[in-house]
Amino acid sequence: MDQYWLEVSIDTVTGCMDELAAYLTGRGIVGLVFEDENDLNDFADEQKPFWDDVDESLIESRKGVTRIKFYVTDDEDGRYRLDDVTAGLEGFRQRVGVETGTLAVSTVTLREEDWSSNWKKYYQPFPVGERLYVVPEWMRGEDVPEGRTPLYLNPGLIFGTGSHGTTRLCLEGVEKYVETDDNVLDLGTGSGILAIAALCLGAKTAKGCDIDPKASRVAQENASFNGIGEEFQVYAGDIITDIAMQQKLAGKYDLVLANIIADVIIPLTDVVGQFLAEDGIFLTSGIIEHRAEDVEAALLRNGFAILETRRKDGWVAYTCKKAN
Repeated sequence: MDQYWLEVSIDTVTGCMDELAAYLTGRGIVGLVFEDENDLNDFADEQKPFWDDVDESLIESRKGVTRIKFYVTDDEDGRYRLDDVTAGLEGFRQRVGVETGTLAVSTVTLREEDWSSNWKKYYQPFPVGERLYVVPEWMRGEDVPEGRTPLYLNPGLIFGTGSHGTTRLCLEGVEKYVETDDNVLDLGTGSGILAIAALCLGAKTAKGCDIDPKASRVAQENASFNGIGEEFQVYAGDIITDIAMQQKLAGKYDLVLANIIADVIIPLTDVVGQFLAEDGIFLTSGIIEHRAEDVEAALLRNGFAILETRRKDGWVAYTCKKAN
């Protein structure tokens, strides 16, 4: 039986894109697609020296369009998630503090086969940092640049691909800080990309945890593409509020990763220290620029020393240790 999906579009304005993205990820919506007329115009201007002509119909079709798209299953679960997003938009408009645009929501129904075919055309291998090379699993066999470690990935329809600024920040941090035989904990694991990258770069074991139960299947599948088996375990649950989940993941990890959002990272700082080994590293990102001070304050309040702050595309990542 064909699987159907809803392609959901929310109209906004350029100045609200980051805030709307943070709102959506806070409600468990990831795999976001950004469409901004200004980006297309800038791209067209940059390419004019190389193009004889620009497709004016394409420019016209995107005129005045600024929106974020995402995908949910066209079933009871997917529509519940869509209703949750829609119900919170007016509250988002009132508290966000910037012009939001209309926030009009529209949907299109797609067959999974059609969606997947269209999606794959735009997903190509790309380098991250100095050593990693993210490759869609259906392009296995393509040449990998010398000196780089391939990371094969099929993120499915709702989890991160590694191309977003926050994930790149974390991947670069993993590359810098992971050491041979490290034990790794990935909180909000999603597609598993961060934990899998750590294992590919020499970590001994990794555990992942995500509030979305679908993450386990996607992450384990991605692990298998990279020859990773029992050394990577994924659990579904909320490590912040669920004591049983905290006990299940109990241990001392050399590297703890959390690529989530500020509103989740802040309460996470209350509990994450118990999982860090002596001299262990806590690497966290998903923090939109204007929330960075809030996260920094929470880290310091909970006894962390910030070793490094990195920024990319309006997002911030912190590298921390427990202060002595």
